[in-house]
Amino acid sequence: MPGVDAADEFETIERLFRPLAHPEWGRGLIDDVAALPSRPGHDLILTKDAIVEGVHFLPDDPLDTVARKLLRVNLSDLAAKGAEPFGYLLACFWPEASGWREREAFAAGLAEDQAKFGVHLLGGDTVVTPGPASFSLTALGWVPHGRAVSRSRAQPGDLIVVTGMIGDGVLGLKAARGEIALEEERVAALIAQYRTPEPRVDFALAVREYAAAALDVSDGLIGDMGHMAAASGVGILIDLEKLPLSRAATAWFETRVDPLAALTELATGGDDYEVIMAVPPAAVDGLKREADARHLRLTVMGIATEGAGVVVRYGGKIVPVTRTGWRHG
Repeated sequence: MPGVDAADEFETIERLFRPLAHPEWGRGLIDDVAALPSRPGHDLILTKDAIVEGVHFLPDDPLDTVARKLLRVNLSDLAAKGAEPFGYLLACFWPEASGWREREAFAAGLAEDQAKFGVHLLGGDTVVTPGPASFSLTALGWVPHGRAVSRSRAQPGDLIVVTGMIGDGVLGLKAARGEIALEEERVAALIAQYRTPEPRVDFALAVREYAAAALDVSDGLIGDMGHMAAASGVGILIDLEKLPLSRAATAWFETRVDPLAALTELATGGDDYEVIMAVPPAAVDGLKREADARHLRLTVMGIATEGAGVVVRYGGKIVPVTRTGWRHG
């Protein structure tokens, strides 16, 4: 990052973050607190994620995209609960070498996505650290009382449905590192998906209406399915050849000599931020209508079963999967 140009905590808040604050609930960022009104008949849903330079984003990633990714991965969690987002709390840990250029870029990214998703900053903190750049965000949303979708209510016989495409997250990281040999357009698409994934915010109502259980794909499709299986006390059987791939991922896949290994890598890489749902068979047509109205692809990957864990089938045969997804220490 470029050299320091005398950015400090209070001027950062005044110049960059106060304009992002909710005009009423954020209290102008002058009171060290936010004041949220209750919403009759609704539950307040909260989720929190942190991202760290060198772990969740690359040192040369543009900071506007880092800010957008931070907000989006949290909005993805809300969407998988069927919640309507409205605000967030933010903590920034700036490296000593960061100055106004970096902070302004970060705030600009937040401003862009606040407008896109209809949310506002409610408060937070900004400090300097000798370590890598790190950011933490707590997103808040509303859901009708008792209607938040859990990962623990899948039942045997439910179909396992996934939104969008899987694998672009891990391939986007490879592309950003210069490790993908594809057409320039494909590489750019993968990098964009890695840096600014699309949370399924506009599909949250459909998740709430039709899914028995749901969660988003952050640590890897198979691993996150395993979280659902464990929480619900069911098994999950999936067919790996049904993995939905983007055009860029398909182009990469077609260059692989081991199709099973390639699909497994895409299904365990993570950073996709799609939604996995367990859907009663009678509800699938309604869910598909909602997806079609939004031009969103849905894929039935498998079925919830009696038993435990995720069983992966490829070509009609059960195959072992030793690494199911990303795990932090």
